[in-house]
Amino acid sequence: MKEATGELNMTVVTLIAVAALGAVFYFAVWPLVQRMLIDRTCQTYGTDYHAERIAGAQNTQNGQAKTYKWQCCPKGKQAGSTDCIGVNE
Repeated sequence: MKEATGELNMTVVTLIAVAALGAVFYFAVWPLVQRMLIDRTCQTYGTDYHAERIAGAQNTQNGQAKTYKWQCCPKGKQAGSTDCIGVNE
């Protein structure tokens, strides 16, 4: 019985560790990956282009995932400028 309890404790510890790693990936690493991808997409327009998130443009799909609208803007320009190019319109 003692051995079964020890195995159960290790299972719980493992599940908590996996959940913690998943949370770190989802909340810390994944946004960095998304930003890197959109920045690389913007650089296809030219080396002086960078990604700008459109303020207030947030959509929810099926009430679960947040998605943001981005534009590729030349340096010194803000999202919404006529010089910016829409990425995910």
